[in-house]
Amino acid sequence: MQNNARIDLRLSHEQKESLERAAHLGGYRSLSDFIISAAEQSAKSILDDSLSVELSKADAAVFCSMLLEDRQPNEELNAAIERSAKLLQWKRK
Repeated sequence: MQNNARIDLRLSHEQKESLERAAHLGGYRSLSDFIISAAEQSAKSILDDSLSVELSKADAAVFCSMLLEDRQPNEELNAAIERSAKLLQWKRK
């Protein structure tokens, strides 16, 4: 892999020393490896959290029951479907 992207950081002397100590204690080859690893872990956590939805047991029960009910869409849902069909340019069957 070719490393051709760069980020410059401005840190206080104390911040840099703290990060260097943590990198050394963590067994990282370099401060850069430590910072990249920590940033990637944090980014993954934030991105994973943004993609998940947590429901209470009561909310989950309501959601599941609505999925299982055999109901026809109401006027508002039909209108939303039509708007999205126009926006996304797809044809309804």
